[in-house]
Amino acid sequence: MALKIGVIGTGAIGQDHIRRCSQTLLNSQVVAVTDINLQQAAKVVADLKLTAEVYPDGHALIKAPEVEAILVTSWGPSHEEFVLAAIAAGKPVFCEKPLAVTAAGCRKIVEAEVAHGKRLVQVGFMRPYDEGYRALKAVIDSGQIGEPLMLHCAHRNPSVGENYKTDMAITDTLIHELDVLRWLLDDDYVSVQVVFPRKSSKALAHLKDPQIVLLETAKGTRIDVEVFVNCQYGYDIQCEVVGETGIAKLPEPQQVQMRSGAKLSNAILMDWKDRFIGAYDVELQAFIDGVRAGQVGGPSAWDGFAAAVAADACIEAQNSGQIVKVTLPERPHFYG
Repeated sequence: MALKIGVIGTGAIGQDHIRRCSQTLLNSQVVAVTDINLQQAAKVVADLKLTAEVYPDGHALIKAPEVEAILVTSWGPSHEEFVLAAIAAGKPVFCEKPLAVTAAGCRKIVEAEVAHGKRLVQVGFMRPYDEGYRALKAVIDSGQIGEPLMLHCAHRNPSVGENYKTDMAITDTLIHELDVLRWLLDDDYVSVQVVFPRKSSKALAHLKDPQIVLLETAKGTRIDVEVFVNCQYGYDIQCEVVGETGIAKLPEPQQVQMRSGAKLSNAILMDWKDRFIGAYDVELQAFIDGVRAGQVGGPSAWDGFAAAVAADACIEAQNSGQIVKVTLPERPHFYG
């Protein structure tokens, strides 16, 4: 039987997930939707020709008897409220990042899930489902390059809009590295520093861009992440792991190499959705399969909390210019 899903939030990512669950993935059916704009929610249902009910709000959708699992793709500040409501209802919930807009909010979700006694929450960090990152982790875990000593990473966007602020380089952009690098290394962060190089003339007046984030892990691995959101030339994700006996690098997305006009060239993607579209499919299919099997996996509420704690430290480091400690409480045994 198909898993009956309710979706809270029908903006761009919500629409994409509704389409994905309805037309691409196996064993899923969207039976309920809601949005702060109910007319938009109804339009999405009509456009995708769904047999789904439009509920007046997220709480009504969560309580609906026919809804077996929930996708939270609404405005970020509403995530905490809806995830907590899903846990209280005992229903599995996939929440797009952020899990909550504060580390304290994430911790409330962790505590609620632990009190419930069973994992219900999967956080929408898609990179651990990307083929390239999985291949890179397999090399690290195999020991072929020895213990990781350093990581050199970059997260580059061609441009950002006027609403993008300096702290969003952490909360909207680096947050993906904060999650996936913990997963790659099976390690936690202990300190962070943020350095601002010469500012790009392409950056808006209110935005400091680029930034370099320097992280240290509990095992002593040093990480530098370049965040450059007005690089102009494309959407470019890089990760090089320097080990004791070798180097492993995140593979480039597969593109056709061309010889034309006296040039040898490879195209560079311009949109993050194109770069990670396959990972989105895999992560949501994993959530659906996990719920149907009675066990939610993937990035956990604890992972969402750990990323939020590190992000808070990064923002403090942005403002102070100092090295800031990252202090995580002991991970509950509940999360392995």
